[in-house]
Amino acid sequence: MADERTGAEIVCGDEDCGRYSIDLLKELGFPKGILPLKDLVECGRVRQTGFVWLKQKAPCEHFFKEANASVSYATEITAYIEKCKMTKVTGIKSKKMMMWVPVVEMSMEDEKSSKIYFKTSIGVGKSYPVTAFVTDEEKKYLEPSK
Repeated sequence: MADERTGAEIVCGDEDCGRYSIDLLKELGFPKGILPLKDLVECGRVRQTGFVWLKQKAPCEHFFKEANASVSYATEITAYIEKCKMTKVTGIKSKKMMMWVPVVEMSMEDEKSSKIYFKTSIGVGKSYPVTAFVTDEEKKYLEPSK
């Protein structure tokens, strides 16, 4: 594991990690609410390989109302990233029919896509509207002007 972190940019502390993770999601084209992590302690990124990690003090769960999905986030989340895509994801599970199933990939066709596709470790995937994962702040920009 240390080898894949060689040459990484590392940020520590909840406030700095919070900004770092939001900037990363924005750069990738994902909505800010897709990783509602709490009490972040460390974030890292190896630009050459696309490997990233986010560590939080404790695991957490989040229920996305619009997607009707419970998602569990481990103490450490890892992935390989590129524009509109996260692959080889670890540390994220979605509850399906009373079982927790690891999410291994998240992707969108492009930044303006209306859907996010999630692939599980058992090869099954499902897409959801991007709006199911936006923050309240982002919703303001999506609502039509009055």
